Amino acid sequence: MRFLSILLLLLLPCVGVQAQAPAEGWNTDLAQALQQAKASNKPVLVDFSGSDWCKPCIMLKQEVFDQPEFQQFAKDNLVLARFDFPRSKKNKLPAAQTKLNEQAAAQLNKEGSFPLVVLLSPEGKVLAKTGYRPGGPAAYDAYLNQLLAKR
Repeated sequence: MRFLSILLLLLLPCVGVQAQAPAEGWNTDLAQALQQAKASNKPVLVDFSGSDWCKPCIMLKQEVFDQPEFQQFAKDNLVLARFDFPRSKKNKLPAAQTKLNEQAAAQLNKEGSFPLVVLLSPEGKVLAKTGYRPGGPAAYDAYLNQLLAKR
């Protein structure tokens, strides 16, 4: 029992670090996302999220962004960028990431809307703004296709 307790105490800090690491496939720097978009000629999907306080943000991530169907759609069609604004001290981001997030928000989310999904052309032109929509990944993918078809 004592061994298990010590093992859990040693692993606990690792869990916290893992939780703050950017999700695979998601950029956390707008300039890098735009560079990648130009190179691949794909639009950028920018997600502004409050991961530990905004219920629609959490629902969007769980119901759409974390689903394999959306991940495949994004891999084929989009460059992804996420800018998170957690409020809990335990989820506080490093200062450098907070600065990148604030710069992206100053450029694309002046209203401070959460969740906010912004579609950008590879050149950085805003194509559309949206947010959470119920219906899961298939409905969201179809909606994004509609928005991108208008560009």
